[in-house]
Amino acid sequence: MKEEFLHYLWKYALYDKDALVDHEKNRIIVIYPGDYNRDSGPDFFNARINIGGTEWAGNVEIHTRSSHFNAHGHNLDHAFDNVILHVVGENDKKVFNARGNELLTVEIKYDAALYQRYIDLVNNPAVVACQGYVNRMDRFIIRHWLHYLLAERLQQKSAAIFRTFRDTGNDWDETFYRILTRYFGFRVNTDPFEMLATALPFKIIRKHADNRLQVEALLFGTAGMLEEGLFKNAIADDYYSQLVREFRILSAKYSIVPIHGWLWKFSRLRPVNFPTVRISQLAAMLSVAGGLFSRVLEAEEICRLRELFEVTSSPYWDDHYIFGRKSKSVPKSVGLQAAELLLVNAVIPLIFVYGQYSGKEGIWGKALDFLDELHAEDNSVIADWRKSGIEAGSAFDTQALIHLRDEYCKKRRCLECRIGAVIISAGKDLKKQEELLLEP
Repeated sequence: MKEEFLHYLWKYALYDKDALVDHEKNRIIVIYPGDYNRDSGPDFFNARINIGGTEWAGNVEIHTRSSHFNAHGHNLDHAFDNVILHVVGENDKKVFNARGNELLTVEIKYDAALYQRYIDLVNNPAVVACQGYVNRMDRFIIRHWLHYLLAERLQQKSAAIFRTFRDTGNDWDETFYRILTRYFGFRVNTDPFEMLATALPFKIIRKHADNRLQVEALLFGTAGMLEEGLFKNAIADDYYSQLVREFRILSAKYSIVPIHGWLWKFSRLRPVNFPTVRISQLAAMLSVAGGLFSRVLEAEEICRLRELFEVTSSPYWDDHYIFGRKSKSVPKSVGLQAAELLLVNAVIPLIFVYGQYSGKEGIWGKALDFLDELHAEDNSVIADWRKSGIEAGSAFDTQALIHLRDEYCKKRRCLECRIGAVIISAGKDLKKQEELLLEP
């Protein structure tokens, strides 16, 4: 028996209510089970129960065995002095709080089929354990659960964004630049792109935003890609030589220390995704008068926002993938799919966080609208959900479903999941319909 399962039973009142009695066989009526506590202290705060006509208000503590109260040191912790009810799977020992008062301890009785359904889910080898049940779920419950999950995912991303914000001295332009640049690595080159953004502050790029050649020189040079000998045929290349000359002047002016060029990965990448091409495209995004982040915040329509990131590399890269070696001429543009990946993973979360930080509901609300207007992502995670019976209509849905898979399904947090909770209860009334919109 797992303690979290007893939490689930108590929270959703899925126990035998007639069997919930005190030592004198007085019925214990639960008026309110309490607020679920995920931190230290009792498991449920502010519960209310009625015993023999007397109403009690306080906290509820839950254990698989009553003796665990002492084993966990709660008998010495005054934070547990206000526990009005100790709910257990097995009452194997009388326990007392730090004041020396005996706790009212009751064994919880329940339908064994509930636990069996829970065990069946957590032991299912499939990542999405409930894939055979989801298509029978009420769409209303699923939709509102996805809304909650998206908010949770954005809050999770907010923590990382705020760390970067603090690291930059509370500079939003610098924060946006670092996060955008990191995600421009598209997993394979995430780390060197992040190192590049750290080594080359945005305030330097901003001073040269009206000169794309200089922006490219700053980026390629700081990336270590202008190191002698890194590209064998580059020495006779006019464009490469221009970049070297520009960077030599600029690096001396700003005391720039390049990262190592060997950090960049080229193998197993399609040539259009080579970091050389990506850096030129990044330069195109950053060569914007007034600053890219300001333009992002000004965008009121998703098409305007997308345009800022559907850029093309400089003409040199039309017939090159690396310095000094010609190839078939093909313009190197950031395609729709890549642009939307940047929007979903970097740009929109930052808009959301900025809106919350500045207290501008219109801005963070716009971020949610943008997600709902972007195409649904198409990857193996979303394919699994499609097979399970959930069809994503937009990036709003796919981000929520990715979060559900990563944070709930893979960690087998079925009892904390609205879908899992309903499946385990097998149709029993969990709570009022409107309460399904609240945090689990």
